[in-house]
Amino acid sequence: MPTVGMAGGGQLARMTQQAAIALGVSLRVLAGSATDSAARVCADVHVGDDSSLDDLRAFAKGCDVVTFDHEHVPGDHIQAVEDSGVPCRPSAAALLHAQDKLVMRERLSGIGAPCPAYGAVPDREPRAFLEAFGREHGWPLVLKATRGGYDGKGVWILRGPEDADLAARLIAEGVTLMAEEHVAFRRELAALVARSPHGQGAAYPIVETVQENGICVEVISPAPGLDGGTAAEAQRLALGVAEQLGVTGLLAVELFETDAGLLVNELAMRPHNSGHWTIEGARTSQFEQHLRAVLDLPLGSTEPTAPYTVMANVLGGDKGEIYHRYLHVMAHDPAVKVHFYGKEVRPGRKIGHVTALGADLAEARERARHAADFLRWGSDMKENPSDS
Repeated sequence: MPTVGMAGGGQLARMTQQAAIALGVSLRVLAGSATDSAARVCADVHVGDDSSLDDLRAFAKGCDVVTFDHEHVPGDHIQAVEDSGVPCRPSAAALLHAQDKLVMRERLSGIGAPCPAYGAVPDREPRAFLEAFGREHGWPLVLKATRGGYDGKGVWILRGPEDADLAARLIAEGVTLMAEEHVAFRRELAALVARSPHGQGAAYPIVETVQENGICVEVISPAPGLDGGTAAEAQRLALGVAEQLGVTGLLAVELFETDAGLLVNELAMRPHNSGHWTIEGARTSQFEQHLRAVLDLPLGSTEPTAPYTVMANVLGGDKGEIYHRYLHVMAHDPAVKVHFYGKEVRPGRKIGHVTALGADLAEARERARHAADFLRWGSDMKENPSDS
């Protein structure tokens, strides 16, 4: 049986380990410490720095393929591992488009994918650039760090020209920036697809993602009220991007649904928060699918197991004894599924998720919300008075 190396020891690697067990595949994890989420449950753990070429090379020895649970491994290090004869999936060339937002925008625009208006912010006279960009595309506008942002970090909303001086301060701190038009969208969607090295593709149902303070709090599959034509368009778009960029493994395409159609927001080339629902809600989970894809195995069925699946993230709230809250959550709804990531509880941090399936969407959303809120606070509250 092959050994798959996954650089990164977070919850994505942890849940990939569960899929690897069923397949009989060995998963080797490069974790920053022995207490990382995946390091707690994987037998083959290498503790090291995934931004170190020496650590990455030592980790890759004996692996049949290397993949990633985040986008932050330096591209030249990935290329060095590939040059040593160990396949990396996705490759350094493909992963660059998930690492650098400006590179992504330029490539997607070049292949005709619909994107917001954008521009690279120059290091010299950024205010003049932003004022001109705002005059052309309207205020507010979005300022983004081209690298390193996630869960709302590295993104700033500039309400008007009076906010433009922020760019100069960030540039002085060494941040490379880009500007985008502020999109008036109806809602956010996500298209999750997989592609294998020999070119087989598979697409999951299009989901709606609900964000609060830049963090995804809920995913609904399939996206309610989305017409079949738009859903098929989103799947074709994601599969086309995967092919054009040479992606192997999973690709999540975050989308804006607007009055004028779909726009691509961001890309991720790994298992993704918008796909956690697939553990219970699809015939093949995204984690098994990612392993199949990077190993060039035939891809699994993406057929849903229920009319609706709702996933709600559990965020860090109070520091009470969460395990005792299982008694209420599991007695209240024996069908809800609870997943915890073995992470230290911090306010607002993703520490787990819950999933509810059913034929009634409103009921499934309420069940998932109740379980997530109770696990977070010990009560059925969306906003706890102590969250201040």
